[in-house]
Amino acid sequence: MDEGELIKGCKAFDAAAQKILYEKYASKFYGICFRYLSDEAEAEDAVTEGFLKIFSKINTFEYRGKGSLEGWMKRIVVNESLMLLRKRKHHLVEINQSDEKMKYADSIDSNLIETDILEQIKKLPKGYRTVFNMYAIEGYSHKEIGEKLGISENTSKSQLSKARASLIKSLVHIGAI
Repeated sequence: MDEGELIKGCKAFDAAAQKILYEKYASKFYGICFRYLSDEAEAEDAVTEGFLKIFSKINTFEYRGKGSLEGWMKRIVVNESLMLLRKRKHHLVEINQSDEKMKYADSIDSNLIETDILEQIKKLPKGYRTVFNMYAIEGYSHKEIGEKLGISENTSKSQLSKARASLIKSLVHIGAI
């Protein structure tokens, strides 16, 4: 079933099309949610809630070419992850803008495997990790991050800077850079 047929089937509430869509994207979206939440049960909840929203709002989706469906769904599951963070009272730490900026390396040893990097990202404080994921992995701007998290653009920039510095420090500690 191609993407157009899949969308049409989901809009018609066809269980087979919904199952195909879920099976195609659930594990990928679980990985995204897990990066934000660092908890398996919460990540599963975010994916489940995300797909419930996807299926209930699929009629509002407008196809804009290849990848538009995945991008639309990805925004929904990321938002579900962010809502879970807020519900569970995980607050971002406000960073003092006058703190001395830490320097970080521009390159990482090519022998370092992705799982090691992801493991170090999971160890970041929740506020740093959330901003880092939204900016570096999901591609949100600082303005969008600020709007979604209820923080200023400068706080988002500062959190990203601190996240990068912390990540670099941990990668140096494990001998990756």
